[in-house]
Amino acid sequence: MRKTLIVTALTLAASTAMAHADEVKVAVAANFYKPLQVLAKDYQQTSSDKVVLSVGSTGKLYAQIVNGAPFDIFLAADQKRPQKLVKADAAVAKSEFTYAKGRLAFWSKQSGLIDSSDSYLKAGKFNKLAIANPKAAPYGAASVETLKKLGLYSKLKDKIVYGQNIGQTYSYVNYGNVKQGFVALSQVYRDGKLSAGSGWIVPNSYYHAIRQDAVLLSKSADNQAAQKFLAYLQSPKAKKIIRSFGYDVSEK
Repeated sequence: MRKTLIVTALTLAASTAMAHADEVKVAVAANFYKPLQVLAKDYQQTSSDKVVLSVGSTGKLYAQIVNGAPFDIFLAADQKRPQKLVKADAAVAKSEFTYAKGRLAFWSKQSGLIDSSDSYLKAGKFNKLAIANPKAAPYGAASVETLKKLGLYSKLKDKIVYGQNIGQTYSYVNYGNVKQGFVALSQVYRDGKLSAGSGWIVPNSYYHAIRQDAVLLSKSADNQAAQKFLAYLQSPKAKKIIRSFGYDVSEK
């Protein structure tokens, strides 16, 4: 009888814990997918809530949200789309904040190909150049800005291969479909250095700042699990992780 009571108590305790565990559905821009995987894993070590990620270009995720996709949080690669959601009352104004400032890299999986400068890009002795779709992906727009800043866009535009988002663009270069391309620094950088291959970190002055904003969607305004995860993303521990992927992060 005593054993039965103990088992019943344990079962009830487990059921109660599960009842308090909630899902947080996060729509995340492709450039921030790797960092968010690390952040979600860290968060879930001390929380019973489960973080579920959906990745894509900022433009496509925005369109999905407008059309009723069941997300709680939107981590965009720009400020424009979160602000548009706020203006349309589809997101909570007070929840919006810049979680990271993105940086651009010209990168190749091949070691020694790019000498940490723009010289290889300026030489233009390649057949293909991968960039993200500038209409949907802020990193694609930054890539075009960089080429124009260097006076190379007219010369290289016929060599450009467009990825739907920065994730697909990275895959083109990483798997050798295209030998070189513009990617998010976070995709090839960890703890102060390139994680593989060779590349040039594009100066911030070559393109408009890629301020990446997070926002709580209005339909989830009362979702405490979503609120807690957004608060975690602003914590010193989360900022340290984000910074380790090459992003600029506000100390505030």
